[in-house]
Amino acid sequence: MLEIDRLAWQNRWHNRDPMLKFVLYMVLLGIALLTSPRYQCPTLLGLMPLTCYVARIRFGRYLRWLSLPLGFLAVSLLSIALSFAWTADGMLYSVRLGGVFFGLDRHGLLLANQAMWRSMTALAATYLFVLSTPFTQIVHILKRCHLPRLLIEHTLLCYRFIFIFIDEAMAIRQAQSLRFGYRTLRTGYHSLAMLVGMLMLRVMTRYREMSIALEVKLYQGEFHL
Repeated sequence: MLEIDRLAWQNRWHNRDPMLKFVLYMVLLGIALLTSPRYQCPTLLGLMPLTCYVARIRFGRYLRWLSLPLGFLAVSLLSIALSFAWTADGMLYSVRLGGVFFGLDRHGLLLANQAMWRSMTALAATYLFVLSTPFTQIVHILKRCHLPRLLIEHTLLCYRFIFIFIDEAMAIRQAQSLRFGYRTLRTGYHSLAMLVGMLMLRVMTRYREMSIALEVKLYQGEFHL
């Protein structure tokens, strides 16, 4: 079981109505996507201790999870903040590259600031929903929203195969580590390439085993959701 999935089953809101949690998530997403940093900042600061309380996790651990996409976000914000212009007028800082100026202007910094608060608030809202709503309750939400049954079944299968994928990858990597497959950088790259190749074969084998198990149980093409 994934750590996030385990926490979702042990949180303080486990027995709450999943639709109420979903409505709260939609409201928080609306605040994150449609309002200004004036409202996004206090929302983010309020979600951080609330999520730690609901999910029963330490604040430092939550901050590590919240910092996972910061590398990607930093590159995105940098590309928004930096701009090219024919003149340096209006730029706070610029460097001339040939016939153009490359640097920071007030409008780019404003957009980068808005994108940062919007992204972090949306991520914090998603963490609260994911850590307080087990997958079975998410399926219940999808059914109450009257989504197509085929879409819900595909979501269920994708969720199941996440665990199969991770289990197989961990088993292969552990076997390679016991054989000193990651002792040096060169052997590490070689072992990683072998892991990717073997992983596809192992996952396909697990898929065939699951198909056989479904046929033995008289699977008729529909899951009982």
